[in-house]
Amino acid sequence: MKLSTRSLIASAAALALAAAVLSGCSGAGPDAAYGKGSSAAGLDDPAKKDIAMRLVSSAENSTLDWKSQYKYIEDIDDGRGYTAGIIGFCSGTGDMRRVVERYAEARPGNPLERFGPALRKVEGTDAHTGLGRRFTEAWADAAGDAAFRSAQDAERDASYFGPAVAQAKADGLGALGQFIYYDAYVMHGSGDAEGTVGFRTMRRRALAAARPPARGGDERAYLDAFLDVRVAAMREEEPSHADTSRVETAQRVFLRKGNLNLDPPLDWKVYGDDYRIDGP
Repeated sequence: MKLSTRSLIASAAALALAAAVLSGCSGAGPDAAYGKGSSAAGLDDPAKKDIAMRLVSSAENSTLDWKSQYKYIEDIDDGRGYTAGIIGFCSGTGDMRRVVERYAEARPGNPLERFGPALRKVEGTDAHTGLGRRFTEAWADAAGDAAFRSAQDAERDASYFGPAVAQAKADGLGALGQFIYYDAYVMHGSGDAEGTVGFRTMRRRALAAARPPARGGDERAYLDAFLDVRVAAMREEEPSHADTSRVETAQRVFLRKGNLNLDPPLDWKVYGDDYRIDGP
């Protein structure tokens, strides 16, 4: 998983490596305009999921065209080795290996399969040992195969999207809250390691500050608390996450407008770039 847009990642992010291994009628207020988040389609609705993917892609790849990112692969010098694909699977964190293994199950003997052992050996490091140009070319070429694209989709859903949306629904959150959780999963992983803060710790800290709807709390107040916790973690505990625009000028903007359903049109900024979604 990538830590920020490619041009802004700092090499100081090496400490973040292990987190992913442990593997968001006139006079009426905003809520009246958009409705309550729990009453509308969740993030797993196909149209909402596509919006989520475009939002993440604006931060991870500086484009809304997330479907063009299956072939992407490079070392962005964040201490996690190669970063690749639709949400930034990394050679150093294990999710890249799992993509390759899923692809091998669907397409035995494919050109990426032989790199499985090397991927296992470099987990926990930023090394390219046994990988290199042959591997990056094979990854990019594989993006033309629907089975490889399905492997990336499956790993995203199993390790990030599925767990994030399930926990958000259990907390009584609507589509915006589900996205807020998902984006945190993508960037930080689920668990902690030395020098890093993962989703579970962020949620625990947010629960100490506010109650989610499932516990009788106010949805907007809880999500505000969660975003506060995330921003603090990004600024204070993980140097490579110092730019918080994917939260403050995107997710926080939607929340302040009361758009708990994550309904378009959506306007936001990430790393100074303007984005808009007019509809699914």
